[in-house]
Amino acid sequence: MKFSGPLCLTGAFSLAGSSVISARLLSGHLGAFTITAVSLTLAIIALLPFCASKLKQTVKHMRWSETIMLFLQALLGIFLFRLFLLQGISRTSASEAGLLTGATPAITASFAWIFLKERVCTHGFAGMICTVGGVLLIQGLTASSFSTNHLLGNLLVLGAAASESAFNVLSRVSAVKAEKHKPLDPLVRTTLVSMIALLFCVVPMLFEQPYEKLGAIGVAEWLALVWYGVFVTALAFIFWFAGIKRCPASTAAAFAGLMPFTSLLLSVLLLGERTSWAQWAGGALVILGMMLIGTKKATKRLLSHTGSE
Repeated sequence: MKFSGPLCLTGAFSLAGSSVISARLLSGHLGAFTITAVSLTLAIIALLPFCASKLKQTVKHMRWSETIMLFLQALLGIFLFRLFLLQGISRTSASEAGLLTGATPAITASFAWIFLKERVCTHGFAGMICTVGGVLLIQGLTASSFSTNHLLGNLLVLGAAASESAFNVLSRVSAVKAEKHKPLDPLVRTTLVSMIALLFCVVPMLFEQPYEKLGAIGVAEWLALVWYGVFVTALAFIFWFAGIKRCPASTAAAFAGLMPFTSLLLSVLLLGERTSWAQWAGGALVILGMMLIGTKKATKRLLSHTGSE
């Protein structure tokens, strides 16, 4: 279907935007590794009934290159992303964290420029400038008050965006290479990535007193964990892997704007957070930068490097 890819990306980024709300509800009640481990366990439980039969055969015939790619995707797209996000959101607001995730396309373009030696055209460079300006406005560096802890929180969220950027590049490279072989089923890939990420969390989780803290949380926190696991992890990643197979990276970058917008709207509507005009302006600059970087002209060279054109 012509619109199946964009529809999948819409679902992926809309659900991903709600991760900031779940993280805010759980922050302070559970450790970052505990939140990640429990949500991943719930995601795997939800996924296994639909792909158990395919999972064994897939693992049996999987190439080493695919295994390494899955480990890198689990490390960057889930483990480090959530670690940075959960640590950052305890120091900043959910609305700011959501807007700062909109810096992902700019960081992706920067990675391509620094590590892949790709040239950045005028649109891409202008997009990066807009993103930097937007991040500064969101942080509130123009205000008279300045909080070092607040800055650290926003920097950690930007670290989450950087992890997501690296994950996005790896996902597209993996999808392009898979075209030469039989691609992994999105359900199976999501399950395997979730299992690997869970392995990363098990040992550090034990140092966070998980059993006592899990027994002390209420219904709202458990619902947030279920949402984080089943919807933000399982369903969102299924949509993502299905969408990135059908769309170039430029299209994915354009749809990434749904994540900060969803985060901001839910933060205001559900958490009652207030945002200043500077933060709204900063968010607009981040989205503008994302749109500039997401143009086909700006990403053409990156796409040609990965072989998608």
